[in-house]
Formats: sequence, structure tokens, C-alpha cells
Amino acid sequence: MDSLPRMTTWIAFLRAINLGRTRKLPKASIVAATERAGGRRVETYINTGNVRLDHDLDDRREVERVLEAAYAAEAGFEVPTICVTPAELREIAEVAAGLGEAALHYVSLLKEEPTAEAVAALGARADDAHRVHVAGRGVHLVLTGPDYRTSRITNTHVERHLDTSTNRNLTVIRTLAEKWT
Repeated sequence: MDSLPRMTTWIAFLRAINLGRTRKLPKASIVAATERAGGRRVETYINTGNVRLDHDLDDRREVERVLEAAYAAEAGFEVPTICVTPAELREIAEVAAGLGEAALHYVSLLKEEPTAEAVAALGARADDAHRVHVAGRGVHLVLTGPDYRTSRITNTHVERHLDTSTNRNLTVIRTLAEKWT
């Protein structure tokens, strides 16, 4: 009797898609590319690059590599992809709950865990209205407003100090943690 390969569940966050006219990657294309890359039981959530999949690869960096290659082939442009396990996503949502409510709360998901020096450099931008909390590969930007784009700390600053990341608002993180973990 043949046994099926053990599958690992991944939640992939695609960076910088469906922005402007040239970086389009619709849900159907994401699903097709994910399946061509070996993904099974693929689901997406809203059209900002949130993907749940099962894969026989259990090494995060390898899953990211095969997905990035598939998305680039499908879209015609590079699509940095950050994968987390359901347990990691649940932990990111739990950390957020401990940070209290704020007018704006965004989470940047990092490709790699940052160094203490890099975290300190990003933290130097913080003040009472612009808090930053780093836990593993999750960077919580807790802001009082008035809006994200004019904040002292955005995903651009996260990438400048901590490397490749993608950003979601806390509502999306909480929804995905409830739905996919």
C-alpha cells in the first residue's frame, strides 16, 4: 500500500502584488502557480497575497524558494514570499493581543529573524505615538495615527533596518489566525 507524503501546512504572504498597473497577480493565478509549485489544498484570502497551502516540503526557505519561482513565472515579476506555519501565525496574533488596542496596528512579517542591533536601529524611530514590538519574525507597528502612510514607522522602515518583509493590518492577521490555524 502506497502512503501519501507527509504534508506541512504553510501560510504564505506575498509581497507587493496587485499594486498599480504593472504588479497584478489575481487570485486564480496565485492558486494555479501555487499548485504548479506543489501546493495542495490551496486557499486565498482577499486579493493581497494571503495563501494557505499544504506542501510536502517542510523547510520554510525551500517552500519560499519554489513558490517565488512559480509566482515569478506566472506574473513576470519577482514576488518575495514569506511563509509561516499556522502555529507561528497564531503566536503573532497572540502577541498583538498583548500589545493593547491602538488606532492603527500593522504587522510586518519578516523573511528572517532580525539581529538585536537591527531591532535597536528600528526601535530608535519609535516614540509614544509610534511603538514597535519585534517578536521573532513578526514586527508589530502600533500607531496612534492619523494614518499609516505618514507614520514615523512603516514597512519601508522595517525593510530598511530588518530586511525583506510584507505588511498586513491586524484585522487581516487576526482573521487568518482564526480561519487557518
